[in-house]
Amino acid sequence: MAHSHHHHHHHDHGEVAGRNLLISIVLNLIITVAQAIGGLISGSLSLLSDALHNFSDVLSLIVSYIASIYSKKEASLDKTFGYKRAEIIAAFVNSATLIVVAVYLVYEAVERFINPQEIESGLVIWLALLGIVANGFSVLLLQKNAKDNMNMRSAYLHLITDMSASVAVLVGGLLMKYFDWFWVDSVLTVLIAIYLVVVGLDLLKSSFQVLMLFTPKDVNLKQLKEAVQQFPEIKNLHHVHIWQLNEKEIHLEAHIDFYEDISLSEFDRILVQLEELLYHDFGINHVNIQPEYAKSDAKETIVQD
Repeated sequence: MAHSHHHHHHHDHGEVAGRNLLISIVLNLIITVAQAIGGLISGSLSLLSDALHNFSDVLSLIVSYIASIYSKKEASLDKTFGYKRAEIIAAFVNSATLIVVAVYLVYEAVERFINPQEIESGLVIWLALLGIVANGFSVLLLQKNAKDNMNMRSAYLHLITDMSASVAVLVGGLLMKYFDWFWVDSVLTVLIAIYLVVVGLDLLKSSFQVLMLFTPKDVNLKQLKEAVQQFPEIKNLHHVHIWQLNEKEIHLEAHIDFYEDISLSEFDRILVQLEELLYHDFGINHVNIQPEYAKSDAKETIVQD
């Protein structure tokens, strides 16, 4: 069985991302405490729900931080992949909590809508401003890493929803102060919740697909099989498994039937070309091939093990 890797190292990115996450955790803790106290004093539900939301974010940022540390641990005899899946699990957990928080916010908002209460708007406005500044800073810190890392993206989404929630709370505070529109508090809470569900579901789905070892969405297995069988020496590609280990690694293992009883050195020559093709055309950076000649086994592309 031949095996190959195409590696790219991202260590410096990882350290910066980890440090930025830590800063975000500290900032979010400060906001959470301030908003919880402020919400209790002012009687504002949107402030309290924002504090709860912020607290769930602190937890999710801590999960992301731990995952980013673990994902860099070396592989070992009893953990041959290391902890490379840690960040995907963190993304899955975080996106699930986003949805749970959203459902709770809707429940609270409906309750408040039925029984509106007067709210101390001045305090709400100042605390919302604090939330916008601190979350805005955190969002900027994580923005770069969020593009190519599911774990960072889940942390980033939590912070963006926090920032938009604070903006909504600020708008609500101003409307309550100048127009006595206390119902705005509930409406804004529901809008924030809807946004959370939309964002959370998308991330939940993509992290679930990776955890379930589904074929990555951008790999077309039919085209891949055709491309491999263009090689004049190759008769058939079968027994294929393609899965994503994490965001940076896609693995392929398969059996290849050869027309001739070729030598090992000849196989290695073909394998190098195959690896190049699979890497450049399909983004697959780990290739594990079992060469066969006139072997009687199932020749279907997908063989249920």
